[in-house]
Amino acid sequence: MSGIEFLLDTNMVIGLLKGQAAAIALAEQSGLALDQSAVSQITRMELLGYPQLTDDEDQTIRAFLTNCQVRMLDEQVEAQAIALRRSGSFKLPDAIIAATAITASLRLLTLDQGMLRGLEKFEN
Repeated sequence: MSGIEFLLDTNMVIGLLKGQAAAIALAEQSGLALDQSAVSQITRMELLGYPQLTDDEDQTIRAFLTNCQVRMLDEQVEAQAIALRRSGSFKLPDAIIAATAITASLRLLTLDQGMLRGLEKFEN
């Protein structure tokens, strides 16, 4: 076992970095520990690829990411993402992030209620 328990999506990471109350509450409620957390390769790209990112923000994000494992895309994630995307409930980046959590049996921490509803719909 890798010791990784959580997968943080992009809005959760942004929420934590900005000190948003909802993100902090979810982290506390979940018992989040960054050394037990991962992000999808897509989340890393979304965070670092933001066009108006300042140098300070880039450094803050990179420092945060050093505390998390980055889960890379593979054929299993790809197949699951395709199934999620075809369900009609997910945009492609969200489908990849959700698929990463599903295939690695990680608890997805997100502030995106639409994403959570899409997962519930997909699982039922």
